[in-house]
Amino acid sequence: MTESTLQEPQEDSAPARKYLRFAVPLLIFSVIGTALGVGLTLDPKNIPSALIGKPVPVFGLPPVLGRTQGLQSSDLQGDVALLNVFASWCTACRAEHPLFMRLAREQIVPIHGLNYKDQPRDAAAWLEQLGDPYTRTGADINGRVGIEFGVYGVPETFVIGRDGRIAYKHIGPVTPDALTNTILPLVERLRESSEGMAQ
Repeated sequence: MTESTLQEPQEDSAPARKYLRFAVPLLIFSVIGTALGVGLTLDPKNIPSALIGKPVPVFGLPPVLGRTQGLQSSDLQGDVALLNVFASWCTACRAEHPLFMRLAREQIVPIHGLNYKDQPRDAAAWLEQLGDPYTRTGADINGRVGIEFGVYGVPETFVIGRDGRIAYKHIGPVTPDALTNTILPLVERLRESSEGMAQ
């Protein structure tokens, strides 16, 4: 009787161990699968930036080859403006470029260019071929300034207030919808609020 009572727990725990051996990996897989599923439903363009509401990083960049005006942080003060991070090797940059050309033609909002990790001759040729919508263009050849702005990749576009603070970050190519419904209304609100404060 003593032997049977000693053996019974061992017989009972064997199925429990088998169950745990399958249940624990299944539970871990379910948790990871759920997290990935939620992540796939999020729009990467809506990822918040830690820099929203903060002043632009302090920087100074030389002009892109063939341009006379570089870009520095003090250039992003005094007027509501866009800062577009672009590169000649970026296919999506080519898709949004006509929108920036139109904005520049119609003088809707100043646009400054941050040329990210590009070869000088490639950047110059790209602007010659597609047109140059930028008021000022800084050559961020080593990508250091882009990193300070928290750039994930190109293109990215920032809306900068008159006070030099980052008001909005758009990840990916700017579309007509994003421009009309998000970016330009924000530009107008920033202009109105800064004018109201000045009065």
